[in-house]
Amino acid sequence: MGFFKARYVRDYMAARKVRSVFIWMAEIAAVVIAAAVLAVGFGKTTVMQEGSMDPTLAAGDTVLINRAAYKIGEPKRGDIIAYRVSEDKNASTHIKRVIGLPGETISIRDGQILIDGETYQEKKNFPAIQNPGLAETEVTLGSDEYFVLGDNRNNSEDSRFADVGNIREENIIGKLWFVISPWEKFGLLRK
Repeated sequence: MGFFKARYVRDYMAARKVRSVFIWMAEIAAVVIAAAVLAVGFGKTTVMQEGSMDPTLAAGDTVLINRAAYKIGEPKRGDIIAYRVSEDKNASTHIKRVIGLPGETISIRDGQILIDGETYQEKKNFPAIQNPGLAETEVTLGSDEYFVLGDNRNNSEDSRFADVGNIREENIIGKLWFVISPWEKFGLLRK
């Protein structure tokens, strides 16, 4: 009888191991499928085409855009966003940092950004702005407009220029959140 009991225990343990492996494989498959659905449904990749976001992002960097971020929330000051300059869905994608929020007044004087007349202290050490463009005089943002600047402040075509201007909320594609390549930058995008 001991022989049958030992064999039963051994067969039971083997079946249990096989079942655990199948459960483990099913869990991995479920996570991969969920990630793919989320990436396709809410995410989008884009490649930086210009150096206007140096040193944060360089030309050629590939990033993920969270398209759902602003369906449940609003852009915040300091967010790096992807947007189009027109309503045309085929218009090129641009990437810049949000500086001014709806209803605020933005100006640039002596190389510094002023928001509602107060000097804006940024978290990063960006160079003084040499060309204030349209922001030489006060720019008042509408209830659905954002003022954006590139991190490479003196080599960026952004809201200071008439061909870009203020970015309407409906033209914002989403928030950048993850760098895919190059490998040395792989990971969450740091503001």
